[in-house]
Amino acid sequence: MATTQQKAVAPKKQSQGFNGVRNAFWIIIVCFIIAVCFYKFFLGAPGHFVDGDNTKEVLDSNIWGTIYKGGVVVPVIHTLLLTVIALSIERLLALRTAFGKGSLTKFVQNIKAALNAQDFAKAQQLCNQQKGSVANVVQASLNAYKDMETAAGLKKGQKVAKIQQAHEEATQLEMPTLTMNLPIIATIVTLGTLTGLLGTVTGMIRSFSALASGGGADSAALSTGISEALINTAFGIATSWVAVISYNYFTNKIDKLTFALDEVGYSIAQTYEANHTDEA
Repeated sequence: MATTQQKAVAPKKQSQGFNGVRNAFWIIIVCFIIAVCFYKFFLGAPGHFVDGDNTKEVLDSNIWGTIYKGGVVVPVIHTLLLTVIALSIERLLALRTAFGKGSLTKFVQNIKAALNAQDFAKAQQLCNQQKGSVANVVQASLNAYKDMETAAGLKKGQKVAKIQQAHEEATQLEMPTLTMNLPIIATIVTLGTLTGLLGTVTGMIRSFSALASGGGADSAALSTGISEALINTAFGIATSWVAVISYNYFTNKIDKLTFALDEVGYSIAQTYEANHTDEA
């Protein structure tokens, strides 16, 4: 009997579509390969340098050649930037699936209206139409509601607690899908700036070392070296900027979804409490 009830309470997945990339390591590897190829074959192309030699000076202050002169840190920063962009697209597609097919606000309103009318068939139909994480959790709560109507030996407060527990368990099952890969984006927020600064410092060291070994202070060479070094800072800050926007956007979307889950779960529990009398 207990096994039957557990199966009934377990949420029936309604999500259909892209649910996210569970192993982001391969995304990072692909981004690294793209960044290295871009650095070597495009930025380091002969047309950007004097005499077609990328070991010599940049041709006519060519921007691509200047970026190339930023050194080996450049492809690392580009890898971070590409990773943020790729994971942002991945999270956008995954959250679109999690939110379901229709408006989340309208879905919550319709579910609450169906509960107030005690039309559970309508609520079931709405879940089947909406799909996504919210629909999965509501489905689990509705299943628990139905089970508690036939459950014997429990007081009303215990039944309400069971419904709330089923709701919370279903929510916890959905949360890993919602927050997956966000820690990587959060890490790149700081890592992007730090990597840019590392490239700048190493570039400045290289520039001053070259001047020292030349035995003189060539202002043109020094300004060129500083320009090349600061390229890394610019890309590092840009990477962190994109990462901050991406992370805050998706955390805000997840907060909105979890608020909707809490609102519907509370409504289901309160509906049961209002429509049933306590049992001795």
